[in-house]
Amino acid sequence: MTVYVQIVWLLILATPVACISWTVTHEEIFREPREYCAKRSTNSNTFIERKLFYPFTCEYCFSHYITILVLVFTDFKMLTNGWFGYVIALFSLVWISNIYMSLFAYIRQNIAVEKAEISIMKEKESTDIKLENKITHEK
Repeated sequence: MTVYVQIVWLLILATPVACISWTVTHEEIFREPREYCAKRSTNSNTFIERKLFYPFTCEYCFSHYITILVLVFTDFKMLTNGWFGYVIALFSLVWISNIYMSLFAYIRQNIAVEKAEISIMKEKESTDIKLENKITHEK
């Protein structure tokens, strides 16, 4: 596989890694299991138990485990054919998928800010209209 094809595969495979990692660690559908894992990761008595539950609360940590699964199923390697190709692919996929998740978070934040600004503007407009109506009725 040429380096160009490997980069294309990298960019494509990072998408499901980012999607799964984000969904499990942020979206409402997994809220209850995530809250349970968060509680166990902070309140457990043993170090191992805390570290076992923590990845389900952190998209960066969780993306490593999803990447390992993707590498097992796809046999994707980068630059070399040996075990080192898997290591390079692992960290490259994690890096690109976290860039995707950061971009997604940034876009979602901007959308939320825009919605809030629109809501404030609409509220101000309705207040202005009410004031105008009140002034015209008083005349």
